[in-house]
Amino acid sequence: MDSKRILIVDDEPDTLGLIELTLETAGYQVTTAGSGDQAVGLLENDSFDLLLLDIMMPGMTGFQVIETLRERNVDIPPLVFLTAKNREEDIEMGKRLGAAAYLKKPTTRGDLLDSIQTALEK
Repeated sequence: MDSKRILIVDDEPDTLGLIELTLETAGYQVTTAGSGDQAVGLLENDSFDLLLLDIMMPGMTGFQVIETLRERNVDIPPLVFLTAKNREEDIEMGKRLGAAAYLKKPTTRGDLLDSIQTALEK
């Protein structure tokens, strides 16, 4: 079985590295992006099985990433938000944008992997 390709987008290098290590250890192929603009460029030129996306980033937010991809008619893979934004309106916006899961930072390794697996199975 081919391992699934996941794009992780987060502007915090330490968080990005920790998630990357966690997912690679679990057998996933991982690509990282440190900004929304970088993520849009990667998604326009490559395909991924899942998008793990932070919301609060300088420049383009995670919500804006999804809106930009839609405007440009780019296929959006299954989406999991991983963010410190935990207001009810943020969670609702994530759902409206099609998120399979909305995880609040910090999260556990188990919750992260379970949410990714569930999103990949949809």
